[in-house]
Parts: sequence; structure tokens; C-alpha cells
Amino acid sequence: QVQLVESGGGLVQAGGSLRLSCAASGRTFSSYAVGWFRQAPGKEREFVGAMSRSGDSTYFADSVKGRFTISRDNAKNTVYLQMNSLKPEDTAVYFCAARSYGSSWLYVPRRHNEYDYWGQGTQVIVSS
Repeated sequence: QVQLVESGGGLVQAGGSLRLSCAASGRTFSSYAVGWFRQAPGKEREFVGAMSRSGDSTYFADSVKGRFTISRDNAKNTVYLQMNSLKPEDTAVYFCAARSYGSSWLYVPRRHNEYDYWGQGTQVIVSS
């Protein structure tokens, strides 16, 4: 079992930056694909970005491409979502997820049902 805990959310002005962290415990997840999703009030959970098992491949939703990046520190068993040039429409609860299975080291899972571990989320509010 892997437990994921997000942190780093908060209130930021439009144009600002935040870095979200997703710390894993229970098992090393350096070989897992990891993803970030978000859910705004009254909306469905949507894909934000993800990184392959190898860490060599990433993919981002068009809405955040060029503004968000994902990185991982395997020594700390932690994945990060760096969010720059934040917009009010980025306001949501952000979730990290991990996928423990799959044979491809380069595949970047983008659907929520491709992940088997989830954190509880961290709130991000971007004021205009």
C-alpha cells in the first residue's frame, strides 16, 4: 500500500506561483507513474499533468501547458507540481495519484481510472 499526502496549496494572486508536493509513504514509488488532477466546485475531476514511470515523459492538459511542470525527488519519495502564472480558473482542489502497474516505462496515464493510489487533495485558490 502507498499513502499519498499533498501539501503546498493556499491562496495566491493571479500571476503568482505555487509548488505542490505529494509525499508517498508505505512503499517507494520511484517506479510508479504519477499524475495530478484537480476538481473545481461543481465540476468533474480533470487531468492536469502526469509523468511516466521512468520520469522521461510528461504530458499536460492544454489549459496548463507551458505554465505547470512536474518533477520528482526519488530520495524524498516526493513528486512536485510547480504552478506558474496562475489564473483564477486554476482554483480547485488538487490531487496527486500514483499508478503501480503497467509494463511501459514511457507511458503517461491521463485518465483517473488508470491510477490506483490517490491523495486527499490540497486546496488552491487564485484570486483575481
